[in-house]
Amino acid sequence: MATKARPATVKKVVAENRKARFNYEIIDTYEAGLVLTGTEVKSLREGKANIAESYASDEGGEIWLINSYLPEYLQANRFNHETRRRRKLLLSKREIQRLRIAINREGMTLVPLKVYFNDVGRAKIEIALAKGKKLHDKRETEKERDWNRQKGRLLRDRG
Repeated sequence: MATKARPATVKKVVAENRKARFNYEIIDTYEAGLVLTGTEVKSLREGKANIAESYASDEGGEIWLINSYLPEYLQANRFNHETRRRRKLLLSKREIQRLRIAINREGMTLVPLKVYFNDVGRAKIEIALAKGKKLHDKRETEKERDWNRQKGRLLRDRG
């Protein structure tokens, strides 16, 4: 009896925070659901979201996404949403507790990495527990990136 293989999960990435990996040292990542209104989902499906300046914080035992930008959905007219409103993140109690401890005691930050639709079609956000990099750490990252680029060029030119 053959087992049926599961299809690979397909993620349609809507928005990505590319600067996060440069500015922060990523400790751990979490996948969270987003509480959205109908017009926000339609706006997300158009792929015009921006999470570059956003962050997540703990308020009242819940995790909130703050300062993320979802433009208005033009066809919604008067039923539209606020573009920069706070959005609640859906995590398990254990994950929320773990994140609260890390934020309050250890001085970590919650940084959104990307917003995407999973294979079922639900909007998800990947958030990271991160620690801010110092200037010399950023320089080291830059040097390493340049060296890897040079190495790739050398190997490509050689062969």
